Amino acid sequence: MPAEWEPQAAVWLSWPHNRATWPSQFRPIPYVFAEIVKQISRFQPVRINCAAKLQPRAKRLCAKAGADMSRVKFHNHPTNDTWCRDHGPIFVKHRRTGEVAVTDWVHNAWGGKYPPYDLDNKIPPSIALALKLRRFENDMVLEGGSIDVNGAGLLLTSEQCLLNKNRNPRLFRSDIEQNLRDYLGVEQILWVGEGIVGDDTDGHIDDITRFYKADGFITCVEPNRRDPNHRLLAENLERLRGFRTPVGKKFDIVELPMPKPFGFHGQQVPASYANFLIINGAVLVPQFRQPKRDAAACEIIGNCFPGREVVPIDCYHLIWGLGTLHCISQQQPA
Repeated sequence: MPAEWEPQAAVWLSWPHNRATWPSQFRPIPYVFAEIVKQISRFQPVRINCAAKLQPRAKRLCAKAGADMSRVKFHNHPTNDTWCRDHGPIFVKHRRTGEVAVTDWVHNAWGGKYPPYDLDNKIPPSIALALKLRRFENDMVLEGGSIDVNGAGLLLTSEQCLLNKNRNPRLFRSDIEQNLRDYLGVEQILWVGEGIVGDDTDGHIDDITRFYKADGFITCVEPNRRDPNHRLLAENLERLRGFRTPVGKKFDIVELPMPKPFGFHGQQVPASYANFLIINGAVLVPQFRQPKRDAAACEIIGNCFPGREVVPIDCYHLIWGLGTLHCISQQQPA
């Protein structure tokens, strides 16, 4: 599995339509997606899973937003929901031949929380068929947002998610690690502990810590000791400091402060700047209408990816569905 900063052929999205994902908040969501399609299409192709009946309006919205429609392709792949990072294929690339293939894992809607998910489970084979790519099936439950790789043999994940009994209760930690090695071409699995408050995915890594280079992490911190995220993120930071690269060196670690907590109906949403999306020539950074913190996040993330344009994306509405830019997308390597 290549690192996200390696060359991409496209980014995959799944068009939003499930109103239950954003209770009483759905109305602006298609417009937010259209803006994201516009920004990605400035740099590379966008491929969108979208039932045929939804396509006319989706295309109109993308065009009206200013997307480069010559780079936008819709596929008649109906979905239950919009979280393509988790129900989409995880692409792999052969080190020697350059062949790109699809790995197809089981999706159970984060431990059976949001049925039905039968259509979402058909997305990887549908994409493999559309692109004429080989597909490797694995009957382990795995979501793309629960892992991050450096493209050089290392995979980062969390115990809260991958060891959760609502995913693979019959698999031991060693079984899970072997599946990841066999199917994603990694050699070593690095484990942090728990994810952030409000994360209904049980600790997805893409809300906590990401590789920004082969030997470097960018990781969330919460300076406010009264915030429950403070302890969780501090413990993860200690683990990161204890990790060593394959040649025995410490990793470079960049700290990324969290946005100020907010929520609705008494529930804190898992807003995190770590949910950025790397594309060819740019990095899209979620923004939460907190000007000082948003700007600081853009600067910190931008410094990690010199030479890439930093594209801030207003995710204030999107996060009410409990995910943002990385959660809705899946990169296809070139």
